[in-house]
Amino acid sequence: MTSKQIEKRFDFFKTVLCVLISFVIAFILILLVSKDPFETFKVFLIGPLQSVRRMANVIELAIPLTFCGVGVAIMYSANQFSMITQSSFFLAACLSSWFAIYVKLPRGLHSLLVILMGAIIGGAIAAVPAFMKVKWKASEVVSSLMLNYIVNNFVAYFLIYVFKDKDAGFNASYEFHKSAKLTVLIKGTRIHTGIIVCALVVVFAYLLLYKTKWGYAIRAVGQNQDFAKYSGIAVASVMMYSQIIGGIISGIGGSVEMMGLFTRFTWEAPPTYGNDALMVGILARYNPAMVPLSALFLAYIRTGADVMSRVTDMPIEFVFIIQGVVIMLVAADMFLAKWKHKLIVKNAQKQIAVKEVAK
Repeated sequence: MTSKQIEKRFDFFKTVLCVLISFVIAFILILLVSKDPFETFKVFLIGPLQSVRRMANVIELAIPLTFCGVGVAIMYSANQFSMITQSSFFLAACLSSWFAIYVKLPRGLHSLLVILMGAIIGGAIAAVPAFMKVKWKASEVVSSLMLNYIVNNFVAYFLIYVFKDKDAGFNASYEFHKSAKLTVLIKGTRIHTGIIVCALVVVFAYLLLYKTKWGYAIRAVGQNQDFAKYSGIAVASVMMYSQIIGGIISGIGGSVEMMGLFTRFTWEAPPTYGNDALMVGILARYNPAMVPLSALFLAYIRTGADVMSRVTDMPIEFVFIIQGVVIMLVAADMFLAKWKHKLIVKNAQKQIAVKEVAK
């Protein structure tokens, strides 16, 4: 067994252990607060599985989290800590809705156009902090966070003054053409064909990162920029396209979410999918193949917390404690680090002994 294989197995075990620890802490908190702690914890754990509607809610929530999580995985693999997924998702959802309202095309082709425009818009806004980082060495964290405020206010202006339906009775756009809507796959739920697009994006991102020279360049820059530079990799270009690709994927997520679940654009404030994607990315270790599992886990505990808050005396905010504990432990490099080092050393000694015997 190689050191990399040991590290991968260790990372998986560490993540599972962190989740178990967070559930133990959660149960202790429920024990202290709830009048019926065992029933409350039971509802939290199995509530999402008690009906088709609730299971569908988990999948519906996991779709946008997966899109944004994959975007984060690509950017952060290049060590580009941009927060632009929030803006890419939100702005793409808003502006691509314009094409769903005012453009008329056959079904299928229309929704494809809307998704394509979401990709372009998401990539374009992500290029701003990327360009500032390459051109002026501006921190992508700061510039993307400031850009989020600009985008939020721009979207609010666009909703109220550009395509607001005055007859709707509330702040909402005109209705989307039915030809732009994504098809529901399972009757009685809102699971739509966007899940297929989501799966294709995950496969694309994995192949890009681990099977192409561009992905190798992304990972090389993320591990050591100086080494990548001396190896002949155009570091500035990698920093640019890693953020733009992340923005494109998040933008696709915004348009898919809007065309899959809504008939109008009504978001006066941005959803938190872009920020939540950071947690998804951390849990997945920035591996696109693991992002769907991380997204499903986050969607599951949030759905469980929602069910629990409605049928028991435990508030929904309880779920944020679980999220916080899991992320802190997973992100803590020194947590169980000694054990990992012991496993690697023991494996190396074993391999040396085998070679000595072979001689």
